[in-house]
Amino acid sequence: MAENNTEVTKVAINDIGTEEDFIKAVDSTIKNFDDGDLVEGTVVKIDHDEVLLDIGYKTEGVIPSRELSIKKDVDPDEVVKVGDTVEALVVTKEDKEGRLILSKKRAQYERAWGDIEKIKEADGVVEGTVIEAVKGGLIVDIGLRGFLPASLVEMRRVRDLSPYIGQKIQAKILELDKNRNNVVLSRRQYLEETQSEVRETFLSQLKKGQIREGVVSSIVNFGAFVDLGGVDGLIHVSELSWKHIDHPSEVVKVGDKVTVEVLDVDLDRERISLSLKATQEDPWQRFARTHVPGQIVKGKVTKIVQFGVFISVEDGIEGLVHISELANRHVENPETVVKPGEIVFVKVIDVDLDRRRISLSLKQANDSVDPNSEDFDPAIYGMPAEYDEQGNYKYPEGFDPNTNEWIAGYEKQREEWESQYAAAHQLWEEHKEFVAKELEHAEESAAADGQGPKEEKVEEVSNYSSESTSNGTLADSDQLAALRDQLLGK
Repeated sequence: MAENNTEVTKVAINDIGTEEDFIKAVDSTIKNFDDGDLVEGTVVKIDHDEVLLDIGYKTEGVIPSRELSIKKDVDPDEVVKVGDTVEALVVTKEDKEGRLILSKKRAQYERAWGDIEKIKEADGVVEGTVIEAVKGGLIVDIGLRGFLPASLVEMRRVRDLSPYIGQKIQAKILELDKNRNNVVLSRRQYLEETQSEVRETFLSQLKKGQIREGVVSSIVNFGAFVDLGGVDGLIHVSELSWKHIDHPSEVVKVGDKVTVEVLDVDLDRERISLSLKATQEDPWQRFARTHVPGQIVKGKVTKIVQFGVFISVEDGIEGLVHISELANRHVENPETVVKPGEIVFVKVIDVDLDRRRISLSLKQANDSVDPNSEDFDPAIYGMPAEYDEQGNYKYPEGFDPNTNEWIAGYEKQREEWESQYAAAHQLWEEHKEFVAKELEHAEESAAADGQGPKEEKVEEVSNYSSESTSNGTLADSDQLAALRDQLLGK
């Protein structure tokens, strides 16, 4: 047996041949490659700063952590596992320390460039994960680092890009330069192409007069763009508010949710005209609805002209006090009665909604109140009041006129009524103070206008009589007067 074993051993050695043949046989098992070649191997060890890869060479290849992924500062354990088969590019066959340096990242680049070039030639779409938000845009992992400018992320400009990190997106390739390692993407172009059919359908369903919800996507000098759900419409600056504004930012800001009316849809130009103010009540209609001739309102003198004075009674609404309605005397110069910016009390004479004109009277407002009287009619000072066909006051819901008490369960109605009453009462008190001052300066005002005092002046201005009656007013009702006293704590 020993001899047989010796013979077998000799045969095995003799089969390999000479020492030179043995070296050649060993070399034939080692892969032959050069710098820049792609090789494949198995991960045998993972350290915090490098990965060892067995590619069948005389030494194991080293992949530094920075060469593992196109992502920056990655943990090697998150990229590969021991036993994984990995493709790598040979960076250098032997560095100063005799190590074989490889790069998984550059191998990805080489493979990806070929694929990306084919997709670009076919005008196709790439898909990748957003890995970073950088100045001016996003970095997308498409096998290599693709740059997606912020202006091309959505159909409209996006200010905050951080929510996109980690998202998978699709995009078109705009620019491709391998020498500069530069790839520029456009998600907006992809969305435009894929949504063109959806956009056409949306536009065909959009009709003039429809009310739509949207979000303000951008603001320009001439208006505001509103995203109606993938399609933007324009609210011209003139359609943002019923009052005059200098810039759209006075009314809306980016991100605001708005309700708009469709004014026009241009299918050929794919343009949508919208209106914000059309969905809001016209302030002139609101004023006409809430004010009637005979009511007293507070306003501010905005402009004085030769024929009278303009008074701002609400935001964006002005009325005219004709020169003949300024005082109980002939007025030559309106500025002897009021001054620009002065707060005054005027009576509503007429509201012409069609012509958008309001006639006011300072003279009649002053004549309607006696500073020394305690007679108060809240309806004159803007408190809502209803009367029956006989002109009798209709008490608010929940108030019992027989007991002068509110019925249980009507607390909300009572709170609203008391709030309205208190506001009207405050306005009445302010009006009395205003009239008292007007009486004090009546002679001074007349003298400034080149007129002497009139004997009937005081009598005319203070001809208010608490004895006078007017059917149906709140002040004439004994029962409501009792309620008024109760509210005032009397």
